Amino acid sequence: MKRDASTPGATEGHASTSHAAASHIKDGVIDLIAGTLGGTANVYAGQPLDTAKVKLQTFPHLYPNWVFCVKETYRLEGIRGLYAGTVPALAANIAENAVLFTAYGYCQKLVGFALDRNDVKDMSSVENAVSGSLAAIFAATVLCPTELVKCKLQSARETGVKCTPFSVCRDIVRERGPLGFFVGMTPTLAREVPGYFFFFGAYETTRYMLAKEGQSKDDIGLLKTAISGAMGGMALWTAIFPADVVKSRMQVSGGGSFSKILAQVYKEQGIRGLYKGLMATNIRTCLASGSLFVTYEESKKLMHSIF
Repeated sequence: MKRDASTPGATEGHASTSHAAASHIKDGVIDLIAGTLGGTANVYAGQPLDTAKVKLQTFPHLYPNWVFCVKETYRLEGIRGLYAGTVPALAANIAENAVLFTAYGYCQKLVGFALDRNDVKDMSSVENAVSGSLAAIFAATVLCPTELVKCKLQSARETGVKCTPFSVCRDIVRERGPLGFFVGMTPTLAREVPGYFFFFGAYETTRYMLAKEGQSKDDIGLLKTAISGAMGGMALWTAIFPADVVKSRMQVSGGGSFSKILAQVYKEQGIRGLYKGLMATNIRTCLASGSLFVTYEESKKLMHSIF
């Protein structure tokens, strides 16, 4: 007998499909809000050392190390100098992490579906890492323009250009049009896609290793979550730092070829030039990524308990 929409089986199937769709939307909204909160915590925890990183990458002849860079910036510009570019950094991190964690949740479901996983919690660290790489493609499209503005503000004193977020945006549009905001997109992708493989892979692996026998990695507590986030952040930056050096130089100077700048830095400074500022970055990421994941995981738990 042919079943129509009024039969019990058809009605139950339709209700099940609707419930699954609503659940996916709810998960996406929660990931979006949690990623936004995590991005905000990430910026305020790590902005001064991010400023030092950009200055070391772009003006290595002015700053022998990150400690001198922080002291000199504070001496000449005060605390505002260390937090230069905070507004675009907030925009960059909120946009990136909101998109990243929303896309990460859906990419986990996609990878899980492809591998016939019934629950994303059953996925391995490598499978989560692949999900992170896929999500990074979406995050890079919103990150590149905001990071471009941030880098120009952070290097304003060294370049001798007085500017504000508005004036930087205005000048970019005047000189290059809307596509000018995507200067540095190639190194951004070269950084983000492999970087987030290591980021989420190291984070999930550390959570798994720190969980006690029979304990879910979601219940390891704030300190262990922060440690896992720090490990993820250090794995990301150590793996992809040369691409970030090139990106900073391209965005401060206003353009150039990824391969030519990479070769130029290596020729002039050797392998150390490609890792200039890594120490400051890893110290920063321990604070920033730890804050990011604690905020993300705890706010996500809270929202799931409420909704």
